[in-house]
Amino acid sequence: MPPRLSLRDISFFERPVRFARPFRFGAVVINAASQLFVRAEIDIERKGSSTGASAELLVPKWFDKRGDLSPEQTVDELRRSLEIARGLYLAGPGFDTAFGLHAARIEGQIEACAKEDIAPLAAAYGPAEIDKAILDALLRGMPANFFDGMAANIAGVDARLSSDLNDDNVARFLAGSRRLSRIAIRHTVGLDDPIEGKGGVADKEENAGARYFKLKLNGDPPRDAARLKGDEVLRPIAAKLLYIEQPMPRDIMRTSPLGELASWDFIIDEADDSYDAFPVARALGYRGISSKSCKGLYKSIINATRAAKWGTGDEKFFVTGEDLTCQAGLSVQQDTALGALIGITHAERNGHHYVDGFGDTPVGEAEAFLAAHPGLYERHENSIRLAIHDGQLSTDSLASPGFAANVHPDWSAMTSLQRPKTKIAQEQSI
Repeated sequence: MPPRLSLRDISFFERPVRFARPFRFGAVVINAASQLFVRAEIDIERKGSSTGASAELLVPKWFDKRGDLSPEQTVDELRRSLEIARGLYLAGPGFDTAFGLHAARIEGQIEACAKEDIAPLAAAYGPAEIDKAILDALLRGMPANFFDGMAANIAGVDARLSSDLNDDNVARFLAGSRRLSRIAIRHTVGLDDPIEGKGGVADKEENAGARYFKLKLNGDPPRDAARLKGDEVLRPIAAKLLYIEQPMPRDIMRTSPLGELASWDFIIDEADDSYDAFPVARALGYRGISSKSCKGLYKSIINATRAAKWGTGDEKFFVTGEDLTCQAGLSVQQDTALGALIGITHAERNGHHYVDGFGDTPVGEAEAFLAAHPGLYERHENSIRLAIHDGQLSTDSLASPGFAANVHPDWSAMTSLQRPKTKIAQEQSI
């Protein structure tokens, strides 16, 4: 039986993150953002207390792309999602499994956020970050590492939120999981990123030797075509194309079958806002779905279970790693570990590109992560950065007690999470 736990407290903190270069996607240019940190204190039945942590950027205009909302308003949605989730998680008395806590609250979270006009993807952000911190606390308290713990289903993940699966499907998938020792990085090409020349994406000093790339398109066919045809290194792209991500806005995806386009491999990402999103997408011709710990680690595991179950005969289904916002420290470690658990061989990892390593993180904190994870980080000139060799990251150091982290951040070097604001600026560049 998986261990049961009860929650003692959940705390939220944040720290500003300055970008080394602007990143543009859609109508938004990001030059800086706040990074969220969650600290969860739990009691494990017959084991005692334990503390866990998680981290994630508060990314504007991704979780909710509605044009009438400013970037700041969409970040406020995430802050409110966290507040609502904290209230729901702390309200339940008694002990439950880690997944049981999540499963008992996710529907109430979506409903409560909907009453405040918070989109489902933003609504899921609060539980996603709390769940990671709870799991970290559970693994530390047992103690167990993430990979062995999840193979034994320490969180008690079952099929209660996914009617197309049964509990045995999930248990067998987790029992058969094995940590990938290496994950190749996929370098994202922002809409304003130069391609060729020194400092361009094709420069190995910039792309860290990546062999996988993701191209952001603007939704403007002539402009996109000119961009792809105008750069010499991009011309043979069609022959090397692995898949196409989220070709339609999330609000029309569910009513728009791919038809003949299904001969290509398409995935959904932004439309993955519920536990039934992947079965719905499959019926429309999609073959894949993204894994992002900011959308929920348990949903990623369920979707990976589905891909393994459905992928028989000539049909293939897959899960991809699509999170470029993971910053050095807890965020990149936990998301990379999740991918390594569910079999993602290459993942979008651009935090090291748009932010200079640990950026403005206190030196002592960065040094602590380097000492605890020497195979994952290394010194580079005056900064501590991801240790990317031959375009790959090592996951060896992530197999330590807790959720992929030997150390926690310096809580004293951050501030409490800001409350959602009422005065919203309308600038589209942050």
